[in-house]
Amino acid sequence: MSRVGKKPIPLPKGVKVTDGAEILVEGPKGKLTVPALEGVRLEQNNGTLEVKRDSDQYAAVHGLTRALMANAVTGVSEGFTREMDIVGIGYRAEMKTDQVISFSLGYSHPIEFVLPPGVACKIDKQTHLVLTSIDKQQLGQVAANIRSLRPPEPYKQKGIRYTGEVLRKKVGKTGAGGK
Repeated sequence: MSRVGKKPIPLPKGVKVTDGAEILVEGPKGKLTVPALEGVRLEQNNGTLEVKRDSDQYAAVHGLTRALMANAVTGVSEGFTREMDIVGIGYRAEMKTDQVISFSLGYSHPIEFVLPPGVACKIDKQTHLVLTSIDKQQLGQVAANIRSLRPPEPYKQKGIRYTGEVLRKKVGKTGAGGK
């Protein structure tokens, strides 16, 4: 039995779940759809949502559906945030418009990054980004795309990293010459 799939999902006030060809989750922050997979059904009772499966052959999608539903419920009620730091001399970011971020990352040109609809960004002190969204998957993908503009390098630790990310620092070359 799936340990993840068995856990009930608490439904906060204002969150409504509609079952159909796709499962629609509505809340105070917006709407999300979750794919309705075969062999899995939803049961609502006493302010909780339970994911049930028809037989053991659907064990894999049981836990997956429950995890997707839990993320959708959390997203429409609270939302998700991802914080990133820009480290390096002269490295910075600024908002051009509501959906365009301009990065200066040591390249010969500034990089303009267009945020997809549903993802918002706030920049503190030009080096700290706070990304927010109701869709956890989309938020993680946008954060990974921003990080890939200048991933942290192992020698001087410069680049874009997630806040709290621990990096392994490598030792550089020593100045001892040959013969």
